[in-house]
Amino acid sequence: METFYSHGKLLISSEYAVLDGAQALALPTKFGQTLNVESVSGAIINWKSISSNGKTWFETQFSIDNNLKISCKNSSEIALRLLQVLEAMQQLNPAIFKRNIGFNITSTLEFPENWGLGSSSTLINNLSQWAKVNAFKLLDLTFGGSGYDIACAQNDTAILYQLSAGIPLISPVSFAPEFSSSLFFIHRNQKQNSREGITAYKKSTNHKIVDYNKINGLTLKLLNCSDINAFNIYIEKHEDYIGSLLEQTPLKKALFSDYDGAIKSLGAWGGDFFLATGNSNSMDYFKSRGYTTIIPFSEIIL
Repeated sequence: METFYSHGKLLISSEYAVLDGAQALALPTKFGQTLNVESVSGAIINWKSISSNGKTWFETQFSIDNNLKISCKNSSEIALRLLQVLEAMQQLNPAIFKRNIGFNITSTLEFPENWGLGSSSTLINNLSQWAKVNAFKLLDLTFGGSGYDIACAQNDTAILYQLSAGIPLISPVSFAPEFSSSLFFIHRNQKQNSREGITAYKKSTNHKIVDYNKINGLTLKLLNCSDINAFNIYIEKHEDYIGSLLEQTPLKKALFSDYDGAIKSLGAWGGDFFLATGNSNSMDYFKSRGYTTIIPFSEIIL
């Protein structure tokens, strides 16, 4: 039995713009995903996906023929996506599958899938570890994206992440501000499809010039800030600028205009977690509006 593990992620700055080379601040989370792989006799792959509550939410079986071609009778979207990933792994490492050797593969999440902490990226990174292939290349062949989530999966500290001519540049940094007890991550009770968000971003920015100096400057200010009041200002400036790129109203202005603290969307706008500054008492504001998944910085950030 081989076991692999990857951390989840939260993108603090440069959402969407990271795709085009902006520098982003990203944080690995304490919640991740585990992959167990056991070799078995027979040309089959028994796949099982287990949720954070310990229940099996998906399982299927793949076949490996004498030409080492993988197939699956299950035509569900999840099975077809997994088949694509397995084929991409084989493309990157043709020796990964052999005749008459199969596998029992179990993937176990530590967080609810709708949290948006990287159920796909943690899986891709785990599978790439097993297959001994480059996780960023495997991501390119399957789900796509900037790759910051893969970098978070592989690191146990905050990172600055940037694409330079398509090459990931990853710099481990320390992000443990004195005011971290004033930072809360709140789930929006809905999941945002990252691929749809990326498509919308590309469409809205194809006629615009992105000010990378402005975004990168805000990223560094958020990273190095030592004062919560200044942090709130940088958050609002970041929200306003990304909102102008997306042609969308920032979250606070749209839904929480009477909240005293600052609010920042994280990752794909419209779902998953957002960041709010305040204290435990001020979180009652969100609870009264039906947002019950509220996690303090210390309980979610690695």
